[in-house]
Amino acid sequence: MDSMISPVPIRIVDLKVDKSKLNLKSLTLTNIGHLPGRTLQRTGATFQKWALVYITGGKGSYRVNHGLKHNVGPGSLFWFYPGAVFDYGPDDHGYWDEYYFNIEGERLNEWLEHWPLRPGAVSQAGTDDALQNKIDRIFMLMESGAPANVDRASLLLESLLYEFIWSADRIPENGKSQHMIQILEDISNSLLQPVDAAKIARRHHISVSTLRRNVCEYTGYPFNEYIHRLKTAEAKNILLNTDLTVKEIADTLGYKDVFYFSRLFKKYVGLAPNVFRKQQI
Repeated sequence: MDSMISPVPIRIVDLKVDKSKLNLKSLTLTNIGHLPGRTLQRTGATFQKWALVYITGGKGSYRVNHGLKHNVGPGSLFWFYPGAVFDYGPDDHGYWDEYYFNIEGERLNEWLEHWPLRPGAVSQAGTDDALQNKIDRIFMLMESGAPANVDRASLLLESLLYEFIWSADRIPENGKSQHMIQILEDISNSLLQPVDAAKIARRHHISVSTLRRNVCEYTGYPFNEYIHRLKTAEAKNILLNTDLTVKEIADTLGYKDVFYFSRLFKKYVGLAPNVFRKQQI
């Protein structure tokens, strides 16, 4: 089924905890997904829940109840919702890169009532590294499975949406934020090897203590935990999209001790790597 949607691996994260465990009751992310290179077009589609859709690449169209066809391109933002029929998807022989966020809660009604969000229309939110970094953090928080992190992911989505809809008035990121984005990108590009804090600090002309403090302030996690969580998220994708053994995955991610890697994976995911793979098949 995945290959019918996109020729490249897709990424879907469901809510892993009972809603009663969440402290944030008015806003809940129940499912999120990334469909890179989507080629599938849909006609006459209906949905039972509200979903926010954000396109980061490619182009296509979106139409509600057989009405006006809206053009969709990088930076486009639109809704799926109950009680309507949708025709949407990339152009013929084309693609688009899609993120979607299924949302529940009373705060959604507040967005629709007081924020300039028009169901059935397409808004232009733009694209930039800061927005993409927040999306990546939402996925990481949801994948952790911890109730507090699910709450954080929901609040981060609200912050992201605020930036989307007020993008025309958004003040450019200050120098420190831009620098942190570059550092986090550097860390993300270093996952397939042991991450050396001293080398990263030297590349960005800061001390190791400053690096650790800033990463913790920006992500909410101590430096080492942030690295392990990123590697665990990557390990999940490798487990689902390849036939590599757990030992091979550990080696790929820079862990020389497969047992240590497996303990970390179980700590952050709640399941051993092989059990996680079997449950997803």
